[in-house]
Amino acid sequence: MKSNKAASLALAQLCCRTLDAKKAEDLRVLEVSALSSITDYLVVATATSETHLRALRVELEKELDGSGTRIVGLETAQESGWIVVDAFDVMVHLFTAERRDHFRLEALWKDSPEISVHRLLGTKPAPARPSPAKRLAGRAGPRPKAKAKKKAGARRPRKSG
Repeated sequence: MKSNKAASLALAQLCCRTLDAKKAEDLRVLEVSALSSITDYLVVATATSETHLRALRVELEKELDGSGTRIVGLETAQESGWIVVDAFDVMVHLFTAERRDHFRLEALWKDSPEISVHRLLGTKPAPARPSPAKRLAGRAGPRPKAKAKKKAGARRPRKSG
């Protein structure tokens, strides 16, 4: 391992808090220390747009600088949809949704344990919403039909015959 495990995890936590505060989506943390010789944790997050991606990077840089963390490298190509911030013990990958889906970084590190972001942030996960099919299946029998309301003054048609 590159450094103190507790310090590395605290750095990953700082990155997650910063990104969560800036509304990054689908935050995930992978502990890669057993599989990587260059970092302990990967933090992966999704931005909603290129503008959001840049805002996440800027805020992350501010927080890391403010904590005295040295940024070893920063890889960002204009409009690429992917930014990497290398803080040595923690490497942060910020993607647009399309780029994240294309590169599937988590699949490359699927043998790494995932750290609960909710535990790191001290939050509770949102309750899972059942799919519409499951909600319908949970109902007891068919739904009763609403009775048609009679309009005031409306006449019934006469039968001819």
